[in-house]
This record gives sequence, C-alpha cells and structure tokens, in this order.
Amino acid sequence: MNVRVLRIESRRSASPWASAILLATAVAFLYLESGAWSRGTAQWTAQWTSMALWTRSLLVFLWPLAVALGALQGLRDHRSKMSELLTTTPRPARHRAATTAGATAIAPAAAFALLVLLGAVQVFGDTEYTHLGWLPISLVGVLALVAGAMLGLGVGRSLPSPLTPPVLAVAAFVLTNLLRQSTDWAVPTAAVPNRISLLSPVQGEVREMLLTLSAAVHIGQTVWLLGMAATGFALLTAVTPRARLLALTPLLVGAAVALLVLPSDPRRTYVVDEAAAAQVCDGPVCVTKAHEARLADLADPGKKALRLLHDVLGGQAPVSVREGTALRGILDVEPPERSRTAVLVDFDDGLIADAKGEELTRAVLAQGLAPICFARSANESGTLGEIAAQSVVASWVLGDLKPFGGTVHSSSDQLEAARPVWTELKALPWSEQVARIRAAHTAAVSCEGYPLDILDGGTSR
Repeated sequence: MNVRVLRIESRRSASPWASAILLATAVAFLYLESGAWSRGTAQWTAQWTSMALWTRSLLVFLWPLAVALGALQGLRDHRSKMSELLTTTPRPARHRAATTAGATAIAPAAAFALLVLLGAVQVFGDTEYTHLGWLPISLVGVLALVAGAMLGLGVGRSLPSPLTPPVLAVAAFVLTNLLRQSTDWAVPTAAVPNRISLLSPVQGEVREMLLTLSAAVHIGQTVWLLGMAATGFALLTAVTPRARLLALTPLLVGAAVALLVLPSDPRRTYVVDEAAAAQVCDGPVCVTKAHEARLADLADPGKKALRLLHDVLGGQAPVSVREGTALRGILDVEPPERSRTAVLVDFDDGLIADAKGEELTRAVLAQGLAPICFARSANESGTLGEIAAQSVVASWVLGDLKPFGGTVHSSSDQLEAARPVWTELKALPWSEQVARIRAAHTAAVSCEGYPLDILDGGTSR
C-alpha cells in the first residue's frame, strides 16, 4: 500500500477524529471517575499487568465506538454518491478497500496505543518490577479495536443506511455486556458459558494484582478477532449478495476455532503470574517480586515485630513476615489466608498500606497477635471488634492504648470498643494478662473465637 495514498486517505476520512474521540473518552473515564482502577495494589498505574487489564476493560465502551466509527466511514461512498463511479475505474476494488481499511484501522490502533503508553509511563515510574507478560493483553486489545472498526466498515458499506452506525453501536454494547466477565472467588463468571463469554474482548475488573490471562485466552481471542477483521474486509469488497454471504466465512471459522482453543473451565481463564508472586526476602521478611520496592520499608519493622511476638508468645510465635498471595474475590465470606508460622501482610490493607516505621511495626505486631478472620475484601481492615482487639494487644505490648489509622472505623469508635477491655486487662495480674493475650491469639489464628471477648474475660466458642 502506498504510504502517500494512505496519508491522503487518512486526512479525507474521519480517522483523526475517531482516534481523538476514543482516546479522550478513555482518558476522561480513568481520570474523572473514581473506581477500583484508581486505588489499591491493582490500580491501573501500579503494575504492568494491571495497566494492561484495566485498559482492556475500557473496551466495554471503546469497542462499540470503534464499530460505530467504522460503520460511519463505510457510508462515505454512499453519501457522496460515488459508488457507481468507483466501479468504473480500472483500479481493483481490493486496492481501494485496502486503503480505506488501512486508514480506518489506524485510528483505533493509535488511540489505544497512546492510552497504553500513557499508562506505561506512569507504571515505569511507580514499580521496579518490569516484564513483557503484559504485552499480549494489550496487543489483543489493539486487534479487538481494529477488528471492530473493520467489521463496522464492512457492514456500513453493505448496509448504507444512516441508522447503521447507531444500531451497530447499540448492538455491540449490548453484546459486550451480555458476555462481560466478572471475577468472583477469583473465578471469572458470566451469564453464558465461559468459552462464549471469552469471545468478548472486554475483561472484567482487576481485583488481583497477581492474576493474568492464560495463553489459551490470548490465542483463542486472536483467532476470533482475525476472523472478524477478515470478514469486515471481505464485506468491504463484496458487490453481490452471494459475495456478502461468503464474506461471513472467516467470522464463522474464526469463532469455531476460537471456541476449541478458549478454556471451558473459568479457573483456566486467569492464572497466577508465578514470576510476580515469587518471594523476595530480607531475612525472615518477604514480599512478592511485584512489590520488591516495599521490602526496604517493611524489613526492619517486620523484624522488630517478630522479636516482640516471640517475647509474648514464645514457641507459638510466628517466625517470618511475608506478603500474602492467596487469591480473593469481592464477595468472599471465607476467612482470608492465614498461617501459624508467618505474619501475613496485605498491601491493600489500610493498616499496612501507608504505615511507616513504628506505625508499621505496630500494624505487623497486631496482625501477628490477632489476625483478622473476616475477609479483607468484605471489610478492608476487619470488623470493628477485630480492629479493637488488635489495638488492645498491640498497645499491651508497646504501651499506651492507641487506635489504628487507615481503617474504615473511626478512632473514636475504636477507642470506645477497646478502652473498657484495655482497662480490665491491665488491672489483672501479669500472668493472667499474658494468658489472655495468648488465648486471644489462638482464637484469632483458628477463627474459633472472638479475640476481643476473650481479652475481656470470655471464652472461645
């Protein structure tokens, strides 16, 4: 294809405007709206894989826009009443179609590439963990927008009606939402079978920093989208009803092959990025490779907390601090990951996320003495009773009673729940105080009692 001709075609078409609309819509959504993409360890600029998955999730409205803009471009010859004139020229129809298709494909591809570049610049400055595993996610996103624009272009040429672009946009939006995935219990779910849901280029919300798409998903979606793009191009060159019918063949073949490749088991859709989850340690304190930059801040407070835990719990004390890697879902009701030999920290937990120095030591100490039993995703830092119990046990080791920051519970609520228990505990003989602290620890680790009640003189259930 002649580059000069392609450049002229791009200026004559709506491609520059289409690219600007797609990019502006995506950027406005990410920066003007507040959501899961703007907070926590899985926010869109925190890690490479999260950035790629969050930009893919924007296809829920970018893909219908690309289809509609392609259809609008497909109406151009009909609106200018040049269709019959173009058929009389000696230039092959496929050459003209290739020029139009190239100009149309450039717009969504450029818009998405600029969006990914915007995210990549921010991720590069925020994390030391770099890898190329995110590239297939973004490349399939580019292909999805190009294929959608091509399909819209072909349909717009075949059905030259002013209603075609808006009808296609609505149909594409409804389709992507019907097939749209959500992740619950770390398993993708949708209203249709998993293989069919994966025909949608849209990914669900990113709730797990360590999750990435499996290779089978990349391959299956690539085959399906290539078939879609081929059908769009074939419709662009078709001039007879029979040719338009045959143009559907790549789409159907691509769908058939993709359904054979795409995983039927939802648990094979997302897989743990083993490289990101690998442990990086400073003595007994470990974090994931993805959060290696946080190890320096956690190491000394973590080691100090372990020494304090050993002084209180003796042989029952945890011997290490490590970042938890168990997957969680937004509707979890099961207890979070727990261990009798390690203090598990979660950088999404408000107690840990922004704490430094002595505050971080106190938070790790509290998590080691009385780990929470309610799912973190259900209540970011545990129930009020759990936080009050953590405040009591940590303050018993360190001194004065203090509430925790970074939780959903106010300082006054924490103190109101903790102060009576603290007062009663401190009035007991030393041996009884130690016994209650250890009993509360045992109950919290096993989730078979309420630590605050035990500290107050109750018994485990």
